[in-house]
Amino acid sequence: MGCVKIKLAVAIVSLMLLFPDSQGWGEDGHAIICKIAQPRLSKAAAEAVGNLLPPSAGNDLSSVCSWADHVKFIFPWSAALHFIDTPDSLCSYQYNRDCKDENGVQGRCVTGAINNYTSQLLSYGGDKTRYNLTQALQFLSHFMGDIHQPLHVGFTSDKGGNTINVHWYTRKQNLHHVWDANIIETAEERFYDSNIDGFVNAIQQNITKEWADQVQQWEACSSDKPSCPDIYATESIKAACQYAYKGVTENSVLGDDYFLSRLPEVNLRLAQGGVRLAAALNRIFS
Repeated sequence: MGCVKIKLAVAIVSLMLLFPDSQGWGEDGHAIICKIAQPRLSKAAAEAVGNLLPPSAGNDLSSVCSWADHVKFIFPWSAALHFIDTPDSLCSYQYNRDCKDENGVQGRCVTGAINNYTSQLLSYGGDKTRYNLTQALQFLSHFMGDIHQPLHVGFTSDKGGNTINVHWYTRKQNLHHVWDANIIETAEERFYDSNIDGFVNAIQQNITKEWADQVQQWEACSSDKPSCPDIYATESIKAACQYAYKGVTENSVLGDDYFLSRLPEVNLRLAQGGVRLAAALNRIFS
C-alpha cells in the first residue's frame, strides 16, 4: 500500500510540472465572479443552475467555480482550455491564429472551451444523456473567469507571465500568480479585513453606481450569441499589455505603485466577468 501511495504522489507531482500555474484569479477571484453572477440570474436561469449544481454546493455557484482547476489532474486534456497564447508583443488576439493547443489542434483554448460548454448547456431540457451538464456548468463558470484574467491571454514565450520571476513586495513570485491571486489577496487584507464578501460588496456597488452606464454594453453580445469570448479575450490581451506586463522585467520588485495602479483594472475585470457570466446563463436558459 505504501508503494502505491508513493507512486501516486510521484504521478501527481509529474502532472503538476506539466501544467504551469494557470488557474486564473485563484480561489477567491473565481468565487468573487460567481458571487457577482448568481444574484443577477433570471428566475429561469436560477432554477436551471440550481438543478444542475451538485447537492454538495448547497445552491451556491461560487462553491464550484474553482472545480475546473482541481480536476486538471483527473482530466489532463482540459489543461489547455484555461488560457490562450498570443504572439509576443503584438497585443492582439485572433481566434484562428491563437486558439489552438501546443499540438496545433484548433479550438483548444479558453475561447473554444466557452463556445463548447455554452453549446452543451443549450441542450438543457432535452436529451439528458448526451452531455454531463453539471460539469458543463462548472467548466463554463470557471472559464468565464479565466478569460477575464488578462494574463490568461498572454504572450507565448513567457506562458502568460508564468516564467517572469518578480517579487511581490518581499515575496518571490511569478507575474502570472500576482494577477491570479496576490493583487486580490492584498486588497482583501488591506481594505476588507481579509473578508471576501466585503470585496464582493464593493464591486457590486461599483456595478450599480460607477459602471452603471456600461453594464448593458458588457452584457451585449453580437448576433445574439449567449456569450462572446472573442471580445473578452481581445480585452484581456490589451489589459495584459497596458497593465500586467507594463514596466515589469525579470526580478522586478512590485510594491504599492504597481498594486494601487493595477487594482482598479482587476476590479473592473472581476466585475465584467461576473456580469457576463450571469448574462450568458440568462440567455442560455431563457
